[in-house]
Amino acid sequence: MLRLYSYFRSSAAYRVRIALALKELPCDYVAVNLARRENTESAYSAVAANRLVPSLVDGDVTLTQSLAIIEYLEEQHPNPALLPNGGAERAAVRAMAYDIACEIHPLNNVRVLRYLKRDMKVSSDDMDRWIRHWIETGLGVLERRLSADESRGGFCHGNAPTLADVVLVPQIFNAHRSGCDLSACPLVVAVFDRCMALEAFASTQPSACPDAAPS
Repeated sequence: MLRLYSYFRSSAAYRVRIALALKELPCDYVAVNLARRENTESAYSAVAANRLVPSLVDGDVTLTQSLAIIEYLEEQHPNPALLPNGGAERAAVRAMAYDIACEIHPLNNVRVLRYLKRDMKVSSDDMDRWIRHWIETGLGVLERRLSADESRGGFCHGNAPTLADVVLVPQIFNAHRSGCDLSACPLVVAVFDRCMALEAFASTQPSACPDAAPS
């Protein structure tokens, strides 16, 4: 069986949890608490050299980086497909996913925020402004993409979830947690709501994880 190293608050890990659920692939869930440095500086280093989550173990294969993991799952288990058939359409879906995974997420991940706070001595208020600025700006780019595509369907592309939706939903969770103003992104919010009505997205959200913090 597949083994997933995850952390309930990790948006990158949430992406993989969604992909696994959409493809109906069971996995063993191994919690790695990123908030406790000792958990990422000890035995876990033997699993993932970057000491980050997610990591996926499939037999003798160990994979890191959420998008690489999802592409691997797509190749090994192509149905249901998370990428369209046409080359241009596949590129468009990847572009939306990269808008989030490469342009928004890295600026607000735990390591960056920890460095800003501890080393750069950025105040809590300025840190909050930093987070909201990059999330709101990045989601604004996606909103414009969706608005320009008159034939996009109910999701980011078409009428079924794709890689773009898998990456979008965890970022909206981050946006909500950070108090972002999403009023300028009605199409993005509508896609999020449509995704969350599906079991694969709802059942893998942070609060549903075995290591979720008690409310």
